Amino acid sequence: MKDIKNIFQGLENKLRQSPWFEDDWQIYNRGAYLQLYKSNWHNQNQGGIHFETFIEAPQIKQKAFPVCMHAEEDCPSQAKFIQKFLEIESSRIDGWKGFKVSGKGYSICQRTLPLNYKNLEQRLLEEFNRLRQLESGVEQVLREL
Repeated sequence: MKDIKNIFQGLENKLRQSPWFEDDWQIYNRGAYLQLYKSNWHNQNQGGIHFETFIEAPQIKQKAFPVCMHAEEDCPSQAKFIQKFLEIESSRIDGWKGFKVSGKGYSICQRTLPLNYKNLEQRLLEEFNRLRQLESGVEQVLREL
């Protein structure tokens, strides 16, 4: 079995080297759990708007893990944010292979991937590159709240 922490550290390094990654993007990486967000997304305590993945004991046992977007309790006007965000971005998300729009609780969308260590770092980078395309929708809705 590969060391998940090394894979997530490699993912963090590649995200930071991406051409779109500027000073206002932030990464919270605690080993086998990673969030990507912007500094104005109310996620300073990891409870705001963010893109997330994790591979911990339950995911290893199930041989599957999530890549998702959340708007948790620190998101201002959480329910209204999720509703407005999905009004403008749900059709884009529906067009992405494997992603499902949720809109329930704090979950906005999720894709569950089979846990296969081959090219895992690169596959995670591709998923986060896809999710970060939602940046403009997040920014738009935050301005409108």
